[in-house]
Amino acid sequence: MRIAVTGSIATDHLMSFPGRFSDQLVADQLHTVSLSFLVDNLEVRRGGVGANIAFGMGQLGTSPVLVGAAGADFDEYRAWLDRHGVDTESVRISEVLHTARFVCTTDADHNQIGSFYTGAMSEARLIELKKVADRVGGLDLVSIGADDPEAMLRHTEECRTRSIPFAADFSQQIARMGGEEIRALLEGATYLFSNEYEKGLIESKTGWSDEQILGRVGHRVTTLGAAGVRIDRAGEKSIEVGVPQEEAKVDPTGVGDAFRAGFLSGLVWGVSLERAAQVGCMLATLVIETMGTQEYELRRTHFMDRFTKAYGHDAAAEVQQHLA
Repeated sequence: MRIAVTGSIATDHLMSFPGRFSDQLVADQLHTVSLSFLVDNLEVRRGGVGANIAFGMGQLGTSPVLVGAAGADFDEYRAWLDRHGVDTESVRISEVLHTARFVCTTDADHNQIGSFYTGAMSEARLIELKKVADRVGGLDLVSIGADDPEAMLRHTEECRTRSIPFAADFSQQIARMGGEEIRALLEGATYLFSNEYEKGLIESKTGWSDEQILGRVGHRVTTLGAAGVRIDRAGEKSIEVGVPQEEAKVDPTGVGDAFRAGFLSGLVWGVSLERAAQVGCMLATLVIETMGTQEYELRRTHFMDRFTKAYGHDAAAEVQQHLA
């Protein structure tokens, strides 16, 4: 199974604030917020949802095709992804813009305030998926993640036109999208990814109920934070998967991307939806224990020991054969 992962490619500038954002907010002055946070440290890391997901899939050995746009400063980042099993030949390189930047501050309660500079990401709308499919011998699924909005719409429409199954994953872009755009992006998706808050926002903006959305997509995959993940299908019982015990809670940035990487890798392996979600939750746990979205180390024995502890020997035996 060949999966193309579309989405942002960016450099993350991650900072930690030792206090709580909520302590700095004055209830009757929220319309004139002017705040500056003195942070303890700065970590410059590789990121972007498309690159994060592809990196995780590469770590699991499922050879994803990364589709997105970056700047001329992408060479070192490209070499890193290539070394970790990602096909980067379909990344468009801008001649005039820098690779996108994500600047994020996390407080003591793991709440986050972030800003995103699109940069070269705006040129992702110029990428044609047919050329990607022709180069790799066809695509079985396209994951359409947060990217230039016009690119997301173009990729979705092209998937429909060419009958390529796709996963809708709005992520950070849902905040700036209207109901019409969201309806256009999710209609006919094989998978619809969101967290619990985004789930409610999708329903509010589209005006569609949960049942109506389930009638328009194949699977609705909702991440629930510490409670794990739930997979819903029209007329079927929900699949619920918990998360492994974390050894530390260092930084939540990229946890959702890691879940998607594990889940999509499970699809490549052909395991059940429950197993795929378990792999996603295990990979997400490794990320929350690490500063940065691509700084975790996936050691097979360590991964399987913790996977076995969380989900049992039968589940581990099914996954182990693909990781070996």
